[in-house]
Amino acid sequence: MAPMEVALILGWWLVGASSAVQLPRPSLSLHPSQGVSLGDTFTLRCHLPRLAAWVWLYQEGAWSYNKGKKKEQNTAEFFFVSTKREHAGRYWCQYRVSESVEVSMKSDPVELVLTDRNFPPPHISLHPEERVRTGTNVTIRCWNKDYGAAFLLHKDGRSAPIQRLVPDDVGAVSFTLFGVTPADSGIYRCSYRPKNYPFLSSPLGDSVTLEVTPTAAPPGVELVSRGNLVVAVVRGCAAVLIFGLGVFFVIDARSLWIRRDESLESTRCTIGSTIHCLSIPPGVLCPHSITYKSNMYPLPPLPGPINYLVPVILCICVHPLQIHYKSTQVLPASSCIPCLFSQVQ
Repeated sequence: MAPMEVALILGWWLVGASSAVQLPRPSLSLHPSQGVSLGDTFTLRCHLPRLAAWVWLYQEGAWSYNKGKKKEQNTAEFFFVSTKREHAGRYWCQYRVSESVEVSMKSDPVELVLTDRNFPPPHISLHPEERVRTGTNVTIRCWNKDYGAAFLLHKDGRSAPIQRLVPDDVGAVSFTLFGVTPADSGIYRCSYRPKNYPFLSSPLGDSVTLEVTPTAAPPGVELVSRGNLVVAVVRGCAAVLIFGLGVFFVIDARSLWIRRDESLESTRCTIGSTIHCLSIPPGVLCPHSITYKSNMYPLPPLPGPINYLVPVILCICVHPLQIHYKSTQVLPASSCIPCLFSQVQ
């Protein structure tokens, strides 16, 4: 064969191999998924991510099945009627697309375990037998000294076994449920896999019922809880009271300042006002010093003495300075210094 022909053949082979790896893997499912007995009918369904013309079903250590699709579909079903022991085992599926050499990878395996009622069911016991409280360790014991190679623990409502153990020399196992809770309550049964038949199962044996009750809180816990509640309520009331007092004092202080400001405003000296005037006796010759000290606060400081031309209405509010008021001529009787002052001299 010429080198060119060999190269072409190898190239096509490599292309086909790489294409096979690139095809999406199918998935395989069993229907019904549990509880298939000898003589029953079951179906293996291969789910295809791409439309396919041919689908193969493989059984480990046995023959393969193939199914051609006249019409390309995304699912291929393989029906088995009146199953026998040789049907038990592990299966895969694979597909090929239409008009192509591309072949997909095999699916993940699915195990078919057949129940053989020729094997006697196992025995079962529960310890403690009566209802238990949350947190208790519970033991479920299963045994069959003649056949069992592996025991499985089943709980009603669960599709798959919850535990699996190999028996001791007398053909017994002890399943332990640690720290049970109310969620562990239910009905439990056992089955076993006969020796030399890993894909056959005995029927489910008798059942035991586990009842778990919630643990009641100790009396002291309730008292402590009530005490904590009382303390929390008292603290909350105290906080509300303190907050209310704070708000009250703030509002009261604010109203006091408002009243003080209103009082000051009512006695505030203004030019031309004759309210709270201090009368100057008539005929007083100037310069004549009269000293007054303010009773009002806060007031802007002013230097003194200050000279004023009279007759005028004067208004000087100074604290805490002492101010000397002087006139340059005789003050008429109508003259006054309007302000709230107390006479010092």
